[in-house]
Amino acid sequence: MAGCDRVTKQMAATSLKETPSQSFWADTVRLEYAENAGGFLSLGANLQPAIRTVIFKMGVGLGLLFLLLVVIKNRWTGWPLIGGSLIFAGGVSNWIDRIMRDNVIDFLNVGFGALRTGIFNIADVSALLGVFILAFTYSQRNRDVNGATIETHGN
Repeated sequence: MAGCDRVTKQMAATSLKETPSQSFWADTVRLEYAENAGGFLSLGANLQPAIRTVIFKMGVGLGLLFLLLVVIKNRWTGWPLIGGSLIFAGGVSNWIDRIMRDNVIDFLNVGFGALRTGIFNIADVSALLGVFILAFTYSQRNRDVNGATIETHGN
């Protein structure tokens, strides 16, 4: 997933930068180039550069390392491993942008009429999908089955 994100960001930088937004499928999907110095929905973009460095370069780097250690220590398999891997791949790709460019290239926007998402990229989709997979997987862990609570360990 990280490779796909890297390629699509390069394509966006070469073909969308300094061009008007492009609309597809009755304006359901828009392609428009944006550079995001902040996090999700540009949160933190207006912070001082030194603070952004601590949060988005050092903090995210440590968060990715922590995630990797949790996956290895707990020997995740199956859906948890898939979810964690998607989060890691998306996070690493955006982190590489921050290390190399001080911002992240975003280029996708979806919606209907005035109801639209913020501008995002494939790494964001990967990380969000991973979060949903982990949340769903762990919400099923202690689910009532035939009146009994089942607790599982491992995956």
